[in-house]
Amino acid sequence: MKKVLAIAGLTWKSAFRYRLFWIMAALLLGAVVGLPLMLKDDGTAKGLVQILLTYTLGAVSTLLGIATLWLSCGTLAKEVEECQMQVVTVKPIARWQIWLGKWLGLLALDAALLALAGAAIFALLQWRSGRLPAAEQKILRDEIFIARAAVRYHPPDLSGEIEKRMRQRVKDPAAMDPATLAEIRQQITGDVRSSITEVTPGHRRRWGIDLHSLRERLGGQALELRVKFHTANPDPDIRYLTGWIVGPPNSPQQVGIEQRLPPDSFQEFQIPNVLDDKGILWVDFLNPNETSLSFPMEDGFELLYPESTFGVNFVRGLAIIFCWLALLASIGLAMASFLSFPVAAFASLGLLLMGLSSGTLSTVVEQGTIMGYDSAKGGYSHSPIDLVIVPAFGVALKIVKLVESFSPVDSLSTGKSVTWGELGLAVAQIVLLLGGVFCVFGIICFTRRELATAQGNV
Repeated sequence: MKKVLAIAGLTWKSAFRYRLFWIMAALLLGAVVGLPLMLKDDGTAKGLVQILLTYTLGAVSTLLGIATLWLSCGTLAKEVEECQMQVVTVKPIARWQIWLGKWLGLLALDAALLALAGAAIFALLQWRSGRLPAAEQKILRDEIFIARAAVRYHPPDLSGEIEKRMRQRVKDPAAMDPATLAEIRQQITGDVRSSITEVTPGHRRRWGIDLHSLRERLGGQALELRVKFHTANPDPDIRYLTGWIVGPPNSPQQVGIEQRLPPDSFQEFQIPNVLDDKGILWVDFLNPNETSLSFPMEDGFELLYPESTFGVNFVRGLAIIFCWLALLASIGLAMASFLSFPVAAFASLGLLLMGLSSGTLSTVVEQGTIMGYDSAKGGYSHSPIDLVIVPAFGVALKIVKLVESFSPVDSLSTGKSVTWGELGLAVAQIVLLLGGVFCVFGIICFTRRELATAQGNV
């Protein structure tokens, strides 16, 4: 490890020698301090702090991410092109040690810069919140400066009902075109999901959340519901009357709550902690409006409870961002292990853009084609290239979701807990699994590369 740490130290020193560390520190502090001066909020302390957290952490992640990709590509590819690496490899040190040392040096640099930016953001938030009226400070403590874990409702398995309707509608699947079968299945899936998520006027929907394992921890403290619904008219200025009944069915413990809520946005309100004998919290929703309200399965209904402090939650959120940076460092070094600096940087940015285009990947996989909808045919167009592109996009989407499923910025800005389990899963999936694949690939390519053939501008 002494050789690996020596290479890491040289990578760290080169960042100081070329003043990269100081330039990045100035840019990060400028983003943290400068952005709040230009941002406009909704006039509330909660809105201001949410915007501050979202934009400052987003800016820090973007700046550090781009810098990590650029530096990881340059620190290896440039040294090969300028023949500096050839001098290092003739010394008694293995190439995998050189590669790993470069990676650890980049991680140390990212950790220092991320810690500096995180400390500045945390200090800014505490300073801004301390200047607010006492009432606004209480709102922040209850809704933002807290770590609230979420418990979601687990919807029933719909596959059986979908297959049943498919058999009723399609008598002979072998005689039908695969594209047509896919469209029929998509329509039936939408109808089945709608029958569960949509609450028509005058009707109700019931959720049951199992909290028996948290009964002692929660005690009798109040809980919060986080809900979101869709309507035919998504005007955010309209407030819909919603009725909620919390407590065991047909029990005198039930409590009724009325809320006027806007559509297509997350709304939170407090509810009593009224569990039944089995530790289940029952929540009924009644729709007194003249229009249907639809609660999405994925995030339409969540129960929030206090889990930790904001400081601990903030550190865990920064740790997940650090996992992203570790993955970007491994991608950049892997590309630089066998490509020149411009090509390695282009390939790394291409992979990053693919990761940011998960919406496009998801659309192609769901539609089963890259051609899109043909209004003349009244359906989706298909081509032979879909046989290759769609499965490839499906694999890419699964890989992207391993990283995309972790969103510490959104969690911190809404007061949701970034749990230790989530952090451990991020380390396993982002750093060890995906980052490990790029590390192994990069080390193999760098070990087998003939450095004498890359003479650069000599």
